[in-house]
Amino acid sequence: MNKLDLAKWTQNFAKKQGANDTSVVISNSRSIDVEFRDGNIDKLTEATENSLSIELYAGGKYSSHRTNDLRKPALQKFVNNALAMTKYLGEDPFQALPDPELYKGRPEMDLQLFDANYHQVETKERVANARQIFERIDGKDNRIVSVTSNFSDSHYENIHLKSNGFEGSYENSTFGAGAEVSLDDGSGKKPQSWRYYSTRHLKDLPDLNMIADEALKRTQDSVGQDKIESGSMSMILPNDQGRGLLGRMFGALNGGNLQQKNSYLDGKLNTKICSDLLTIVDDPTIIRGMGSRYYDGDGVAAKVMPVIDKGVLKNYYIDVYYGRKLEMTPTSGGTSNVTFAPGKRSGAEIEKDMDRAILVTGFIGGNANTTTGDFSLGVSGWLIENGVRTKPINEMNISGNYSDVLNQLIEIGNDPYQYSSWRTPTLVFDGIQFAGL
Repeated sequence: MNKLDLAKWTQNFAKKQGANDTSVVISNSRSIDVEFRDGNIDKLTEATENSLSIELYAGGKYSSHRTNDLRKPALQKFVNNALAMTKYLGEDPFQALPDPELYKGRPEMDLQLFDANYHQVETKERVANARQIFERIDGKDNRIVSVTSNFSDSHYENIHLKSNGFEGSYENSTFGAGAEVSLDDGSGKKPQSWRYYSTRHLKDLPDLNMIADEALKRTQDSVGQDKIESGSMSMILPNDQGRGLLGRMFGALNGGNLQQKNSYLDGKLNTKICSDLLTIVDDPTIIRGMGSRYYDGDGVAAKVMPVIDKGVLKNYYIDVYYGRKLEMTPTSGGTSNVTFAPGKRSGAEIEKDMDRAILVTGFIGGNANTTTGDFSLGVSGWLIENGVRTKPINEMNISGNYSDVLNQLIEIGNDPYQYSSWRTPTLVFDGIQFAGL
């Protein structure tokens, strides 16, 4: 029995046993990971999984359950037990399947989420790729203590049915490659850094030698990192670092936090919340995008959604459940591809034009409070003076409030990052307070 027939059978069986409505997902996944450490294969793993998830709506009550045993007799027992447990739960008037109107209008183009050549990739090729990255780094610096290189890929497909008419399916693939390097700096410290890329299609990965070179260069750049004097200066976030700052802010756009009064952006729709340089659009339709999709977890059709338009907040991320609680139209429960209106200059051009700034190459822990907008984050990177990287820095701290900092954005680059669902360009902020010595 294929997945669609099995999903329909499970749905019908649950209804016969007393469920008013159901949502069934049957999926299968495969992931393979090859890791070289110091010249030897340190890890070669393959994991596969088949599963069925069901959401039950029965007598005003709701529950969700998951199993890996897809045999019919086992599924019958699984559904009966799930329904029995559901009876003990309290009623929740906000739990119900989405309005079928929300299912309409899915993207009709082929988003190319699956690499048709995925199944032609052999283990020997995976091993060769990981080995190539390792060998590119090995011996290039006599301070090297350890090199770990990695090549991985995964395949996922599912079928999704809801008892009020929704039917969807999709298939995707992911490829990843990277390396982590540690050095002995001669003072007893062993700085380390890494570089990793992921794409939907194998051919879209950057050159493996380039990945290796970047991993080594980043580690070499971290030698001698230290704190500098505290002070207020400009902050440059390269295109692969913007999510480290803005991603935490996005929690304040979540419907759950809005409903529970845990968002500093509650009541801010159609008001200015940041610099008018900032325009953010959630775009699930990017071909081969890491966050692209046809519909979200509720089955709501994926659509391009403005989030911030020239500094003005235009939409929250509202799923079906919290949409009912907030009496708001659902948008989506989570991000797809977060895109930015670009500026005119590249990150390199911007950097050369800075008198004094800190270029952040990594975030080190920290926290953000979605209720107040306050945040505190550790950073590492470079001190920039007269357009030149003069000193590697580490264990510095930035803190502030998103309401203030997002209004201190003074430039956006033209270089969106292509290897993440967050396609952030270079971002430059003025007057950021750095705490160090």
